[in-house]
Amino acid sequence: MDHKRSLMFLLVMFSVALLDAVAPGASAYAQEAAGGPGIMGGGDKALMAIAAMGAVGLSCISSGYALARIGSAALGAMSEKPEIGGRALVFLGMAEGIAIYGLIIAIMMLNKI
Repeated sequence: MDHKRSLMFLLVMFSVALLDAVAPGASAYAQEAAGGPGIMGGGDKALMAIAAMGAVGLSCISSGYALARIGSAALGAMSEKPEIGGRALVFLGMAEGIAIYGLIIAIMMLNKI
């Protein structure tokens, strides 16, 4: 039950941050459409930052979930057969790679800003 509350809190905070980022961009586009000077890129940078945050956050959450599942299964299997510990580490490394891929995507996104 506690996991559901924390996930709901994260979703609410993400939606508030998204609305906060979209509002300045919408006003800039409205000024530009009306012939005013407009601020190009203000809302775009904020949306790109939120997208990078989502890439890192979701990849880390999914990596943590995978590590929990694989780690508990690996410990159970190693208690019966200690010689498969090396193979279990390979699978844990693959699950950890999910978080690293999310970080790489976020860095690539932020380099476009």
